[in-house]
Amino acid sequence: MLRYILRKLAYGIVVLLLVVLTISSIIYLSPVDPATLTQGQRTDTQTVEAVQKQYGLDQPLHVQLGRYLRDISPIDILNSNTFTNEKYSFIPLIPVGNEKYFSLKLPFLRKSYQTGERVSVMLSKAIPQTIVLAFSSILLACVIGVILGVVAALRKNTWLDSTAIVSSVMGYSLPSYVSAILLALVFGYYLQAWTGLNVQGSLFGIDDFGDDKIFWKNLILPAIALGIRPIGIITQLTRSSMLDVLSQDYIRTAKAKGLPKAKVIFKHGLRNALNPVVTAVSGWFAALLAGAFFVENVFSYNGLGKITVDALLTRDIPVVLGAILFTAFLFVIINLMVDILYTFLDPRVKLS
Repeated sequence: MLRYILRKLAYGIVVLLLVVLTISSIIYLSPVDPATLTQGQRTDTQTVEAVQKQYGLDQPLHVQLGRYLRDISPIDILNSNTFTNEKYSFIPLIPVGNEKYFSLKLPFLRKSYQTGERVSVMLSKAIPQTIVLAFSSILLACVIGVILGVVAALRKNTWLDSTAIVSSVMGYSLPSYVSAILLALVFGYYLQAWTGLNVQGSLFGIDDFGDDKIFWKNLILPAIALGIRPIGIITQLTRSSMLDVLSQDYIRTAKAKGLPKAKVIFKHGLRNALNPVVTAVSGWFAALLAGAFFVENVFSYNGLGKITVDALLTRDIPVVLGAILFTAFLFVIINLMVDILYTFLDPRVKLS
């Protein structure tokens, strides 16, 4: 298993490099000048040129990419001086030359062009909110989707089956931002007096007394809006997989032995039907972490999606690259975890 994990991690590193190179090239070659946006349209040429030099935007593309790859690399040869200590968090390992060390370091995602704040600090504030939102959405989708899928499979060709299929198709076809707008208008605006929910708001905020507080009610509508589409696909996958599993010989054997119906369905049936569902859940969870852009903007939910959209609008390149790199890293890790989880769900699957 260790060899398999190391090989998958190596593939993941290659994927991350390709993502950085592709996205960086698109952003750096775009005709919009981040330095001009940072200083404003009425700034003079000398100021813009000074900002471009400060951020290295006056260098050729390959030089900019090389510097960024060095910044995010976990290993490097560094001088132990004040400038390096302020820029990087690293551990010197092996001396190399005069006051240089082969070192392990944390990836340096640089600083925001707009605020001057470290991108890692900005992400550390936004990511927890998006993770909570994504977990809530996928948990809601798993519970409702699996229940509907099992019911539809057990009641095949009945009105329950038809209702579950139609509902799942409608939910999957409805874009998340449309669901977000509808939910915000109905439950956050028109019915706000009864629901007590807000049209906009983040999970973490400050109350009337100036204290930090978690506003759990601000999580409800975004979580439902994000969870509607995964509910649809999980329902259909669970139904299809359950129908296939329930027709297998070992299920008929379990019934013939007189095992309780619930045990046959949930222990022998549902467990073996979960593989395609796990695949869908893993993909949707990573997508929810990365793709909650429109939903977070509709509800002004200060998560990863919102700061990424704001950074795109202002061409804040370090923030955009940092958010995309984190997203790609999540996809790599989640895919690896899913491959390992398969071996526990289905004994027939072996890592090799």
